[in-house]
Amino acid sequence: MSKLKLSGVSKAYGATVALRRGDLEVAAGEVHVLIGSNGSGKSTLCKIAAGTVRPDSGDILLDDEPVVISGPRGAKALGIGIFYQELSLAAHRTVEENICLPDLPLKAGLFINRAELGARAARYIALFDGVTGEGFAAETPVGELRPDQRQLVEIMKALATEAPILIFDEPTSALDRAQVDRFFDILRNLKAAGRAMVFISHRMDEIFAIGDRVTVIREGETVGTARISETDQSSIIRLMVGSREDLAPPSAAPAASITTAPSLLSVRGLTGQGFSDVSFDIAPGEILGFGGLHGQGQSAVLRALFGARSVSSGEIRLKGETRNVPSPREAIRQGFAYVSGDRGRDGVIQGRPILENVTPIHYLRTRLLLASPVALAGKATPALEALRTKYASLSAPINSLSGGNQQKVVIARWLIDRPDILLLDDPTKGIDLAAKSDLFTLVRKLADEGVAIVLYSSEDAELLNNSDRILVFNGGSVTRELKGADRTRYNLYHAAYEAA
Repeated sequence: MSKLKLSGVSKAYGATVALRRGDLEVAAGEVHVLIGSNGSGKSTLCKIAAGTVRPDSGDILLDDEPVVISGPRGAKALGIGIFYQELSLAAHRTVEENICLPDLPLKAGLFINRAELGARAARYIALFDGVTGEGFAAETPVGELRPDQRQLVEIMKALATEAPILIFDEPTSALDRAQVDRFFDILRNLKAAGRAMVFISHRMDEIFAIGDRVTVIREGETVGTARISETDQSSIIRLMVGSREDLAPPSAAPAASITTAPSLLSVRGLTGQGFSDVSFDIAPGEILGFGGLHGQGQSAVLRALFGARSVSSGEIRLKGETRNVPSPREAIRQGFAYVSGDRGRDGVIQGRPILENVTPIHYLRTRLLLASPVALAGKATPALEALRTKYASLSAPINSLSGGNQQKVVIARWLIDRPDILLLDDPTKGIDLAAKSDLFTLVRKLADEGVAIVLYSSEDAELLNNSDRILVFNGGSVTRELKGADRTRYNLYHAAYEAA
């Protein structure tokens, strides 16, 4: 008998379909692995089961009885607990308070019962005794902990629900080997006690170490379920990839003029927080892709090249000369451009006119102190038109534009004065298909004009269709280079999901 069953579950946000048809059946005493590429719908399916997302259609059964999960409290009442991929901790509260946060013990209904709080939290802290690391204590504020320690607190918080059904959405992404081994021992004990568990991971070694069954989701649909003992890594990846057509390279190899040209940018042994010993060369006119699962060091390397992240060791050579890039200002002056998919953090100047949003880099590069709006408009308009940006006037506020057109403004600011190297950090995040098409048409045109382009995208098709070569990142390092006939979706998935 299944403990939890989801059938035909769907969820859309306007025109964006997050989950088309999700099916998942979890039995008591089982660790059921859920796997799929970035954006396939795994997390959405789990959030529906946990009550944080309401489905548009489909059925949910608990112990073979239909249920409606009204929200997180409803899920908790039904015995469903979840570890969220995006940590849901209160940074100003202590470790023990966070562990018990969903159900803080109170005195007289008003004050925290500290004795009971400490005793309850101690049970879950003790499970990880010896692997929590220096500085980890029940009274430590969570904001003072390292990323791996915060992730352990989130796991303890999920375990403290004592729910018969537990969902873990990438719980090991920040943990070291000893911490993972201890966590897996805990899961095995819970399984022996009859708990039903859903486990999302991108690490193939973990899937085969802890899972009993595996369900694969592709492009918002459940495409298959198998027993771990009856499948292998290659079979799982082929389910994730899909039809045989996806196994062929999407286009021809880069032109000989690129492969024989001297390097414009040469990176050797670049190491910093989130990445280690990264080396590559890129020639003028080449588009070099950064692939792999989200958060494996790709963005960190791009930000380091742009001077927005510190580097502990390694060498950056530009046009044959060693360069120091201590800040974005210096990177811009040396010919770097950086476009982030996070418009709010790295792009848009909220509340200001479009003209002010499109010209700040021009001011910096040309060291302008004063310029007439008419002259600036003459510089900005061709860059905006190159991306087919839709706007009423340059004096209109940036917030009046759609997300896709805001991103075009952010990109256009780098086109007024042509860069030597364009760093694209998941630039199409949150924009529509037409805007993506306009962007990549321009990216190829810039490459044809001799700009060297480094592209990180969380969408595999964007990398395969637009990159001349792809460096696949795993655990902060480059684990494989795909070029020519090797640039296939299968090879990209295989390199991304193999054990780091």
